Amino acid sequence: ACAAWPGLVAKTSRCRKLHNIAQSVVIFDEAQTLPLPLLRPCVSAIAELVRHYGTTAVLCTATQPALDGMFAACAPELKIREIAPDPDGLFDFFRRVRFVQEGAKTDVEVAERLASEQQVLCIVNSRKRARAIYQMLPEEGRFHLSTLMTAVDRERILKVIRERLKDGQPCRVVSTSLVEAGVDVDFPTVWREMAGLDSILQAAGRCNREGKNDPAESIVHIFTGEGLNRNAGLLLRIAPAVAVLAAYADINTREAIAAYFCKLLGNVGDRSLDAQNILQLEAKLLFRTVAEQFKVIDDNSLTVYIPTDDNAEDIRLLRLEEYSRGLLRRLGRTAVNLPQYEFEALVENGVIESHAQDGFGILLNPEAYSRECGLDVNSEGGAALFIM
Repeated sequence: ACAAWPGLVAKTSRCRKLHNIAQSVVIFDEAQTLPLPLLRPCVSAIAELVRHYGTTAVLCTATQPALDGMFAACAPELKIREIAPDPDGLFDFFRRVRFVQEGAKTDVEVAERLASEQQVLCIVNSRKRARAIYQMLPEEGRFHLSTLMTAVDRERILKVIRERLKDGQPCRVVSTSLVEAGVDVDFPTVWREMAGLDSILQAAGRCNREGKNDPAESIVHIFTGEGLNRNAGLLLRIAPAVAVLAAYADINTREAIAAYFCKLLGNVGDRSLDAQNILQLEAKLLFRTVAEQFKVIDDNSLTVYIPTDDNAEDIRLLRLEEYSRGLLRRLGRTAVNLPQYEFEALVENGVIESHAQDGFGILLNPEAYSRECGLDVNSEGGAALFIM
């Protein structure tokens, strides 16, 4: 039974709670985001819950991954079906946009096109590109969103963005992919740097979202950014997306989405869909090893807490190592996460006070953080104020 959920087996206290999931409905929202290196173990775990716990699993997404064959291989007796009647008809009913392929564009060319629009959202693949294009835009009505900003500042800016969109004011937003899920905004035009088809269609969900405009005039522009892309995971998703864009006049159909995921999974290969050999370890009852290897979020990042007028006392307690769940929860609202190499570079430059042994740092140079753009990972040290 413990094999049903590898992430819960390292502690017996967690295993004893597993019965609570029996006879329940479990919703996997944005199912297309299941990590490819763990896809087969994830499918196996879902099938186990359905077969032996009486669970009903619901996979929700606008871009349904092609998992039927994988489920059939590990649990052929399971019945998989669409909940919504006439899904093809629903795709037609909810069609809100038109896709236009723009080809290769420099950052300058993209910025010029964005500046010509009154209200527009541009989603790119890197924080560096997002900041560069943002800085080229007219200052009036320009906004930037990335994970280098604290949750407090992202929420503040999103509130302003929604108000300007509603009032018809100039609003040009450059963002990383963080706006593609769970962010409710409605732009008349969207630009999306080439990515996986699922990301492109998620971006399209931010264009004419409320269906108030003519779909023919609500355009999602797909472009290829300048420079060599070295992100292997992204390149893996771009290749089948390019093939589907070439083969299908309308990419927002069940047929095109299924073709994309079939190509993607075929390119990855079965062995890479269980990169940590989770299923073999599970079969050998090595549950603690499974728990250590099964990481849905492979996160080696470190947290950087950004001092503000409102969190000075919490920062003081943090320095005194008076940790508590409540303290870390409060501080999490004013924190950003960095990969280890960026964290170490900022520590070396005197920008961050390192507490790496505890997985975090504290910003020392206030000039390195902007409420409009977030943390500048290329910044250098400056004056620091210690509050004890």
